[in-house]
Amino acid sequence: MPPEVVAPAAKATVLLVDDHALLRTGVANIINQEPDLVVVAQAGDGVEGIAAYERHRPDVTLLDLRMPMMEGVEVVRRIREQDPAARVIVLTTYDTDDEIQRALKAGAKAYVLKDISADDLIACIHAVLAGRTYIAPAAAAKLAEGVMRVQLTPREMAALKLMADGKANKEIATALDISERTVKTHLGHLFEKLGVTSRTEAVKVATRRGLVRLD
Repeated sequence: MPPEVVAPAAKATVLLVDDHALLRTGVANIINQEPDLVVVAQAGDGVEGIAAYERHRPDVTLLDLRMPMMEGVEVVRRIREQDPAARVIVLTTYDTDDEIQRALKAGAKAYVLKDISADDLIACIHAVLAGRTYIAPAAAAKLAEGVMRVQLTPREMAALKLMADGKANKEIATALDISERTVKTHLGHLFEKLGVTSRTEAVKVATRRGLVRLD
């Protein structure tokens, strides 16, 4: 009696979307070493990423947040619109609670940072394939911090953004069409809410919490 032939298990397919070719190559090499995973396509920007998803329908998509043509959160949203069952992992260097919340709200199943180890990345992919969510410990800590986020008024937020751009009180007053005394009042409330005592500290804390971006 001839021995039973067992067909090899199909590999889970992975799409990589990141504008850094060297990083894509490194991640692809890690993934392709796994017996049950294979990278089927790569894309260098958000628009290419959506097209590649439509063409290959991968089991998992890994993508960055900041990319040319279209930001990562919008890519997640578009992919999930065309395929509600899509499994997307955000692999990025950005870890503010605002970025994390936006990505998860758009439908990402996991959020990990680019300093993740190879073993943890593979574990993340396997977790998502199994239907679980996966958030890097550092990102989870930022999410917890975000729960206690201060509520700023529109004027306080506007003053904060101008201050982060390096504007002096007089310039902020001119931009918002208010008096310098009112600017000082807004900044005083802002400092109190952020738990800081200086402009430098305020910008640092606000950036860490995702209230402003320093591009």
